[in-house]
Amino acid sequence: MNREIVAPELRLTGPDNEPIGIVSLQEALRMAGDMDVDLVEIAPTAKPPVARLIDYGKFKYQEQKRAAEAKAKQTVIDIKEVKFRPGTDDGDYAIKLRNIRRFLEEGDKVKVTLRFRGREITHQNLGLALLNRLRDDLADSIVVEQFPKLEGRQMIMMIAPQRKKASGGAKPRSEAETQASND
Repeated sequence: MNREIVAPELRLTGPDNEPIGIVSLQEALRMAGDMDVDLVEIAPTAKPPVARLIDYGKFKYQEQKRAAEAKAKQTVIDIKEVKFRPGTDDGDYAIKLRNIRRFLEEGDKVKVTLRFRGREITHQNLGLALLNRLRDDLADSIVVEQFPKLEGRQMIMMIAPQRKKASGGAKPRSEAETQASND
């Protein structure tokens, strides 16, 4: 920027990105001083290097503003964890199921953890049945990313919200419609 540029000649562009031509470094610095803007080297590896006459403070501000807008448009997907035990009763199960549905509606992924304590580990089939029941209860709105897997004393299943289907697509046909069209 300005006096830090060492190339003797520059391909210069104006404040509105209009090409000015190839000029000497001294001429470019004089033009920058006359216009009360900065001389910024854009492409130092080009032959000759490309420089631009711009208000550097305004340029940095606009760059930060663009970056902030891009960041605001991003959707952040959190991973929420809901913990169960093999003996989780129906009332507690219903509350946890409701919370899982809420997390999925917000677009978050859910890590369902089933913790075995003591001798409960010998009854892994009860834990697997609970996770399968949960998967069946949510089948209409989820995609299972990781099926139940035992890791130490925990059985873990990862679920994510089902992707929104593009409207206007062909509807899937039922077996009766398929059978009727084949006859």
